[in-house]
Formats: sequence, structure tokens, C-alpha cells
Amino acid sequence: MERRTTERLLRARAQAIGDGVREDSVAAVLDRVLAVQAQDLPAAELGLRVRARGLTQEAVRRATDTERTAVRGWFMRGTLQLVPAADARWLLALFGPVHLALAVRRLRELGLDEALCTRSERVITDAIAAEGPLTRAGLTERLTTLGVEPKGQSAFHLIRRAALAGLICHGPQRDGEATFVLLDDWLPATGPLPYTGDAAVRELARRYRAAHGPADALDFVHWSGLKTTTGRNAWAAVRDTRPEDPPVPGEPDVRLLPAYDNYLVGYRSRDLSVPAEHERRVWPGGGQIRATVLVDGLAVGTWSGGRRGAPVKVEPFPGTEPVSPAVAAGIARESADIARFST
Repeated sequence: MERRTTERLLRARAQAIGDGVREDSVAAVLDRVLAVQAQDLPAAELGLRVRARGLTQEAVRRATDTERTAVRGWFMRGTLQLVPAADARWLLALFGPVHLALAVRRLRELGLDEALCTRSERVITDAIAAEGPLTRAGLTERLTTLGVEPKGQSAFHLIRRAALAGLICHGPQRDGEATFVLLDDWLPATGPLPYTGDAAVRELARRYRAAHGPADALDFVHWSGLKTTTGRNAWAAVRDTRPEDPPVPGEPDVRLLPAYDNYLVGYRSRDLSVPAEHERRVWPGGGQIRATVLVDGLAVGTWSGGRRGAPVKVEPFPGTEPVSPAVAAGIARESADIARFST
């Protein structure tokens, strides 16, 4: 088998989107992959579904809203992701200071000085302590008492700053909207952090290798957003954990990946997952990453729909051969499972 094909199959297996691999729960998926992209929460839920067997939307909501075993926050690259609650605090300790430092310039551009930022932290935490979980709109309303404009990005950046500082985190959904809660109330500290400093970066590299390999140090740097030297040093210190036995091609493994999926953003190069001539179909610009149809880890088209009972619509890449009966059957199964999951 060609080396590139083997690498793609191994990556798909590591991400639980190939070689027949599916996990049995939200916890098992996140234990395997560490993080699922979650800037779009419904897409994040579908990112869990595609890696699991028979997962329900109710089970996802139970994990995030009731059991508190999964939490949403700004971690790698400063983007929103779902991670195991058990890993949230050390990840926040690693990435919070990084993204707080990077945010200083933007806060200054918005006219938000340090004194206002400090007052906003008190307003946010006092409001949540008094009233319970609050939505972004609810917190924005409280911040207007400090003269913060209700429109624009100022309130968002102040809320994000409080989260990166470890004061608040995402809590339960309310009428389909995310809310914020006090971090210490939602995820009480149970002792010292398991990883800090260089040990935390090494643990992150170990988890990345297991969930994304085969990969290299620059892939890890791209995915994590850490400085190149920091990432390289951690990578060199961690043992390669790639599986001993390469996948053996059999019946095609078809998956309908949601938009912004980890598999499409976890490497510095896209050429193993998406043919170069079709990249613009998946990355059309404006920060979009479209939902894709994967066959054994290779994108063969895009799809849309699947929410609120809407049927799944598949668009094969132009100029490609018609899908085989086995792939068509796989698309039909995935489409039916999305309908099951979303109702």
C-alpha cells in the first residue's frame, strides 16, 4: 500500500472516523481525541456522533449540562472546543495565559483598558453568582452598566477574557443558547493540577500523537498554536504511539463529518484528507470549513442539511466518478443516523 494511503488510514483510525472504529460514549470519544471543535455547537455534537456508535443528542447534552464530564472552552489555538472536564483545568492553565497575552492588543484597540477589564470581571462573576447561568446576551446587558457598547465585539472579548482567566466557563444550554457559569462552582478543583509547565506541554503532545498520528512536530505546533520551539521540544520528548499494525483496506468506511471538524484542521497540510483540486469546495473562504463526505479518510464531497429534520444533501466533488454501491450505502446509513441523532 502507498505510504500516503497508509498514513491517511492511520489518521482516520486514530480519529475514530475510519477502519470501523466507533466509541460508545461522549467520554470515550473525548478520551480518545481529547478535543472536538466547538465554535459551532451543533457541529460539535455531530463531531461526537460521527465518532460514536448509537450516540444520542440527549446523551451529549447530559454529558455537558448535567454530568459535567465534558466542557466547552477556549483552548488550543484559542478556539472553542469540547474537552473532557478532567482535562479542562490543566489545559486552561496552559493556554489561558497565552491567549490572554495575545488579546491585550485587541482589547486596547476596542478601548478596553486594564481598569475596565478588572471591573468587568467583578460584574460578570457577581451577576452569575447572584443569578446563576447567564447567556452572552445576559452578560452583555450587565456590562453595559460599565459603559460597554451592547453591540460590537467589546462584550464578547470581556467575557472571553474572564473565561481565559479561569473565572467562568461554559455551562448548560438554555433554549438552545450557551450559558456561562462560575468555573469553581461548575468544575470544583479536586487537588493540584496533574500537569503544569513543560509537563503539560509534553502531555498535550502525547495526546496529540495518539489522536492524530502519523504526524510531526510542525503538525502539533499548527494544531496547538504553541510557539514552534516549545512544540518541537515537547514533541521530541514524547514517544511515538502509532499502532503497530497498519489498517487493512476492506469495505469502505463512510463518514459524514460536520463543519470545522478536527480531522480537517488538525494538521498543517490538507493534502492527505482533501484532494488539492477540491480544497476550495471545503475551504471556500471567510473562515468557513464545510461539512465533508469521507471515504476511508479521504474527502469525496460535501454535505449540508441534517438539522431540525432537514434531509441530508450530498454534493460529490465535480469531475469525480460516481460513488460505488458500497459508498452509496454508507452515505445512506450516515444520513439516517444524523436524522436519528438530530430528532
